[in-house]
Amino acid sequence: MKQPLIYIICSVLLLSGCGVKRSLEDRPNLTGISSIDTLRTKHNDSLFTLGNNSLAKNQYGIWELYVEGDALERGLVTGSLTRELMHIQERAIMDKIESLVPQGGYQNFLRKVVKVFNRKMHLHIPEEYKAEIYGVSRFALPEYNSFAQPYVRALYLHGAHDIGHALQDLMLVGCTSFAAWDSKTRDGQILLGRNFDFYAGDDFAKEKIAAFINPAEGHKFMMYTWGGMIGVVSGMNEKGLTVTINAGKSKIPLVAKTPIALVAREILQYAETTGEAIAIARKREVFVSEAIMIGSAAERKAILIEVAPNNFGVYEVENTNRLICSNHFQSEEYSNDRRNLKTREESHTTYRFQKMEELIEKEAAISPLKAAEILRNREGLEGVSLGMGNEKAINQLLAHHGIIFKPEERKLWISANPFQMGAFVAYDLDEAFDRFISGNSGKVVLNEAETIPADDFILSKQYRDYMEFRSLSREAENAMAGNKLPEEDTVVRIIQLNPHFWKSWALAGEYYYKQKDYKKAVIHFKQALNREVTTLPDEERLEKMIKKSYRKI
Repeated sequence: MKQPLIYIICSVLLLSGCGVKRSLEDRPNLTGISSIDTLRTKHNDSLFTLGNNSLAKNQYGIWELYVEGDALERGLVTGSLTRELMHIQERAIMDKIESLVPQGGYQNFLRKVVKVFNRKMHLHIPEEYKAEIYGVSRFALPEYNSFAQPYVRALYLHGAHDIGHALQDLMLVGCTSFAAWDSKTRDGQILLGRNFDFYAGDDFAKEKIAAFINPAEGHKFMMYTWGGMIGVVSGMNEKGLTVTINAGKSKIPLVAKTPIALVAREILQYAETTGEAIAIARKREVFVSEAIMIGSAAERKAILIEVAPNNFGVYEVENTNRLICSNHFQSEEYSNDRRNLKTREESHTTYRFQKMEELIEKEAAISPLKAAEILRNREGLEGVSLGMGNEKAINQLLAHHGIIFKPEERKLWISANPFQMGAFVAYDLDEAFDRFISGNSGKVVLNEAETIPADDFILSKQYRDYMEFRSLSREAENAMAGNKLPEEDTVVRIIQLNPHFWKSWALAGEYYYKQKDYKKAVIHFKQALNREVTTLPDEERLEKMIKKSYRKI
């Protein structure tokens, strides 16, 4: 870290004391909290109930949650029912932080920086959602209280998605989504699909929740989420309005405002049309750049709301029957945006956009089954082999989930593990809520008859090879990052397991360079360059390492 940056951070820490103190002490209105029942009934390891609320695990491993009531009641009931799932997610995120930041003074410094960074977040979150988050936080793990108290920590974690976007070096996201309608779908209805490629470790993606929310105010809605998260990344409401989010290129923010997932939540709960969605998004201040895809059953169309700290745009297509979104902005307001232009030129977002165009163009009429096939596609443009796990692919084999919406019929399909390769489990939103409200007694509400089967790929040797590759490559990368070298047999095995992936060869090049076997290093770096390299900076680094290796020979 450069010295001037240290001075700036220290100055901010000193000057922000009052704002930090206020943010740590702020609490929502908790009137009536003592009268809310939080005593759940555990029927077995896969079924919990609390009044008419329930949490049940279906045969595909997805938890189905139903919660009703006002904000504080919803939060307390959600926290009580899902506490074990919330603890899994909290540990996954906190373990990730602890693995990146050494124990002792650095973690103490991080706590102070986090508090300063989030000192204004509470001013930008609606009181309703603060109350709901507070209720959930009552069931958080006490072991992390030294980092921040449960409620404050829960607020922070709702901004983790945004921070993951901003810190692009962590490569947490690379989502792709599409909408099609009229002659491009089998029955002319609007159909939407997306991959949510947010990766925060394998443990983070193990337990997924299909949450059916019946709020005292606003529309009933369903969102695909995880324990402790009340924000929305993918969801549909009872009016047939869908919301998904795709990261844009952001500069590192200096202060947190409204987390994107809570903007998406507000849209899903309170909007019925694209115009209402735009109005909600426009009134919220955000701290990262994001494209929010809105699908509307009432209007049979989809739009992109493109938000950033200092800009706002809406992108609508004309005289066409499709809309595609990867991770760059398309509205006129961003046509000259420097970061957006750089992203389109240097990253994998344009490549995935073009691949999605190719896949949609090839289909005469898209059905939910065809949509699943599109989201599972692992090939490059014109069928080029990218290797498994390449971020140029629509299916990068790391997605938290895939999801498909048919909003005019209030139907949706959500992927079971692994990634978006497991079954796409079907739900009818109207039927699900009818069953929950009438007293479902914890029975699952999926629609087995319309569920799309798992991809045969997960039964193949190629998939087993990829899972072994993931494990070995991470071990090798961690070893070299710690100035240790893996066995040469491991490096050779990594290439054998995933020979078309440029990173397999690049990792071997790094190994031989550290071994001072510069001729082999050149060979392997060149092999990496001959494959589909993910980004322009990756290509430039490979070229640099080839030159460095030649100079050493």
